[in-house]
Amino acid sequence: MNYTCRSSKIVLLGLILILPGLASAKVTEYQLENGLKLLVKEDHRAPVVVTQVWYKVGGSYEHDGITGLSHALEHMMFKGTEKFPNGEFSRIISENGGSDNAFTGPDYTAYFQTLEKSRLKTSFELEADRMRYLTLPAEEFAKEIEVVKEERRWRTEDNPQSFLYEVAMATTYQTSPYRYPVIGWMQDLDNMTIEDLKAWYQKWYAPNNATLVIAGDVNPDEVFEMAKKYFGPLPAGEPISVQSLDEVEQKGIKRITVKRPAELPYLMMAYKTPVIKPDSINKDKHDWEPYALEVLAGILDGGSSARITSRLVRGSEIAAGASAGYRMVSRLDNLFTLSGTPSKGKTVQELETALRNEVLDLQQNPVTEEELQRVKAQVISGDVYEKDSMFYQAMILGTLETVGLSWKIADEYVDGVKAVTAEQVMAVAKKYLIDDRLTVAELDPLPLDGQPRRPRGGNPHVR
Repeated sequence: MNYTCRSSKIVLLGLILILPGLASAKVTEYQLENGLKLLVKEDHRAPVVVTQVWYKVGGSYEHDGITGLSHALEHMMFKGTEKFPNGEFSRIISENGGSDNAFTGPDYTAYFQTLEKSRLKTSFELEADRMRYLTLPAEEFAKEIEVVKEERRWRTEDNPQSFLYEVAMATTYQTSPYRYPVIGWMQDLDNMTIEDLKAWYQKWYAPNNATLVIAGDVNPDEVFEMAKKYFGPLPAGEPISVQSLDEVEQKGIKRITVKRPAELPYLMMAYKTPVIKPDSINKDKHDWEPYALEVLAGILDGGSSARITSRLVRGSEIAAGASAGYRMVSRLDNLFTLSGTPSKGKTVQELETALRNEVLDLQQNPVTEEELQRVKAQVISGDVYEKDSMFYQAMILGTLETVGLSWKIADEYVDGVKAVTAEQVMAVAKKYLIDDRLTVAELDPLPLDGQPRRPRGGNPHVR
């Protein structure tokens, strides 16, 4: 729900950020004189190449009154330059047997193509041209902003769970820019102008604020020479200083109820948690905590034998469905979430109590060696699986670089997870899964047929 793009399929790509896949990768790094960073990952299994251009700008770079600018600009990046008018970009890629798309997240905006390896120069020519020379016609913006508004309606306002998520983020965060929806508030979309977009484009879209990632059947030095030819002449932008807006300390549990026409109730519990920091590369004393939280998420929700499925869905049958999630890679501190839908005849309050009891168990009792080994085995198998995708190999590199880390720490993921102990899992559960870091959001479904709502349960309690 943090990601938005031109194709709904890419939302899944944005949400499934997994670090494994680069342990044995050969990555070559270059930098052009204008500041553009180039990362080349060789994969010679098929005559295919993936091109990704990552810009260090997304929803978390915005502020009140201009939310949604990064995503709206993503749409306009396909509306043409003087050299390649509106519609030509995707037509040329398709004509060359490739595919293209883009996505916007809180921390970045990325554009990508997949092509036969001999067509890489086509991708470079197109991407270099629109990096600095968009025409941004007002008449196209007037049409496209209506497309964005409609996207917001069907993806968020007409989707009860997505709407709850958006309100929960705006409640959870007080000062962090992660409180802003990537797609933007509707009133900001209504007030957005083409001049706003032009200023945003001029500020953020420049080689010194971008990373070019190439994965596939390529020779790194040849790619570098090609990048110098197409991207080298582009002028660098003005240096950008980004102020880090850290979240203020929370002083107690937050609770919200969102009423929305829906078939089923829904619960979301969000705990504020740390992520991998740049100084963790230098082995900060707490650099193991994100890995322990990652394992904790796997203990709760990592397949049919994980605790949520085995205890709450199949066992007590309190939940019709539930999940745990944690994002360990982002520009700013993020969240550990528990969410789900109660079973028929059960209440949201009963589900919250059940999830709280699972957290309490993790805080009081060490996880078993069997559970630890299950999660670690899943990480290793995931590492092998990820190596099959050129797209994800490139995406991992681009993500790490763009959020302010180094692509080199991708190699640390498997070892970091394998090193986690039962005591460390208990330690992060005690430290971070507490009420002073918690926001609880409940979707109270309004009737779809005009009938009275079912009665709600009482206050939750923990055994």
